[in-house]
Amino acid sequence: MSARHPAVSRLRRLSREVAEFAAVGGVGVLVNLAVFNLVRNATELPVVRCSMIATAVAIVFNYIGFRYFTYRDRDKTRPPREFSLFLVFSSAGLVIENGVLYVATYGFDWDTPLQNNLFKFLGIGVASLFRFWSYRSWVFRVVPTAEPVAAGEAGEPGDIAVAGEVRIPGSRREPGEPGEPEAQEEAVGARR
Repeated sequence: MSARHPAVSRLRRLSREVAEFAAVGGVGVLVNLAVFNLVRNATELPVVRCSMIATAVAIVFNYIGFRYFTYRDRDKTRPPREFSLFLVFSSAGLVIENGVLYVATYGFDWDTPLQNNLFKFLGIGVASLFRFWSYRSWVFRVVPTAEPVAAGEAGEPGDIAVAGEVRIPGSRREPGEPGEPEAQEEAVGARR
């Protein structure tokens, strides 16, 4: 079915990837919120600093989950580059996530524990969209395939290669015909 409908195959792979990303990310959100509330209640640190500590802990947890669960089938040939890119994009996500909390807390003076958790969660959601795009596009790269899926179209892991026109040795082309389908059918018929 995937050979006939590459869009369906890609949609299935994308939905599996989104589900696995959400599973790891969901546990990461719980880790993030738990550490945030623990640090917030156990220390006198400002709320955004507590949030940044929690986000850093969640980033380490998420890297392990993404590398060994969500993106386990992706390229593993350059771990230092991958980890460096992960940190860069995670840091950008940290800024997005905590920027939302910062604006809510210091811009609008919404500083109750419930409001802090609400805007922390909202910031995580916005940053997660950015992280999903950046991790799948830049960090956990698709392993290059040896053959393209179809002429002029790059393949993805799991795609079935489809050959374009195949020239069968000894087959003849009709004069004036642009392609070779008739010659292929003729050659197949001759073998029967």
